[in-house]
Amino acid sequence: MTDEKAYFVHPTAVVDEPVSIGAGSKVWHFTHVSSGATLGRGCVLGQNVFVGAGVRIGDNVKLQNNVAVYEGVELDDDVFCGPSCVFTNVSNPRSEIPRRGRYETTRVRRGATIGANATIVCGTTIGRYAFIAAGALLTKGDVPDYALMVGVPARQVGWISRHGNRLGEPDAAGILRCPESGWRYEEVASDRLRCLDRDEDAPL
Repeated sequence: MTDEKAYFVHPTAVVDEPVSIGAGSKVWHFTHVSSGATLGRGCVLGQNVFVGAGVRIGDNVKLQNNVAVYEGVELDDDVFCGPSCVFTNVSNPRSEIPRRGRYETTRVRRGATIGANATIVCGTTIGRYAFIAAGALLTKGDVPDYALMVGVPARQVGWISRHGNRLGEPDAAGILRCPESGWRYEEVASDRLRCLDRDEDAPL
């Protein structure tokens, strides 16, 4: 374990050895971090969170109450997971048939948001700054960067800005603007959006 003075673990939390926890991270009430897990800098794990063995979580990730991140799930930097959202790691589970070690990979890329009570069926990649709405059920297929996904099953209903605002119709020049930041976005394909004012991997 890294220097305990660099991060906070609540007395009711369980942190198995060995783990790596970045400076400034906070692990709150009744949370369990399993051995081999890696948490980046500045993460916040709320009440009753579970992090599975060997799971990798990037910097500045926020896991709200009652979120379980199982083996096979990867969270990049700046990911937000709302309360009680659900990840899976086996698409065809059976109690009688052990599938440990055959977990399917789910990757949540930088800056994406998963709303409260959303369910993410395993084997997909959620693109950078995508937004999975509260209560949505993501069943299959990768999610493009900046996509806004809603419903059961989840479907794309538009685009969302890096600041988390729904983007309206493009102007005459084909530019979509974030109403909060004023940043410009452009559709480069029916399934691809790019930000013209900041590289997707650059910090705000």
